[in-house]
Amino acid sequence: MKVNILILAAGSSSRLGQSKQKFIVGGVSLLAKTVQVALNSKAKHVLVVLGAQAEEHQQLIAGFPVETVYHEQWERGMGSSLKAGMKVLLEKHPDSEAVIVMVCDQPYLTTAILDSLIATYQRKSADIVACSYKNVHGVPALFSRSVFPNLLEIDDAQGARKIIQHHTGTLLTVPFENGDVDLDTPADLDRVKP
Repeated sequence: MKVNILILAAGSSSRLGQSKQKFIVGGVSLLAKTVQVALNSKAKHVLVVLGAQAEEHQQLIAGFPVETVYHEQWERGMGSSLKAGMKVLLEKHPDSEAVIVMVCDQPYLTTAILDSLIATYQRKSADIVACSYKNVHGVPALFSRSVFPNLLEIDDAQGARKIIQHHTGTLLTVPFENGDVDLDTPADLDRVKP
């Protein structure tokens, strides 16, 4: 099945006070770790949306077989970056059957979780297969082609979770232990084991 991955990594990490993309986890940058996790999955193609400090962040993933999208208007919000990435994804891979939308600041994300999203989708053909953690359904989440119009119309300031919350079609979930751990504030850095 033609499932592709879209990694949103365009933000400036303003609340964190430093680039979360460059944060070192297990000896590598968080962005490089996230990209490797995606590449190891059963997805066909991986696209990375860059914005703030794009050149520096591009260097972190130089050599990886991914496609990058530079989103000039990244300051408009995550939804804006998501739409920019989706447009390029559909231009380059118009036969995409589903897309996994993910962010670059979940240090405990594994390839097994991404493959579980894909396997659940293949078995059950749900509109959305989202990760479940701390009573929340969120990213990474797989969106079938039927939901692409919603992704392309999302408000600039909103993320994919808004679509998951308001979806009235079929929604399945897979567990993601520690999926709630992301890097948004300096306090979050202390929650991540080096």
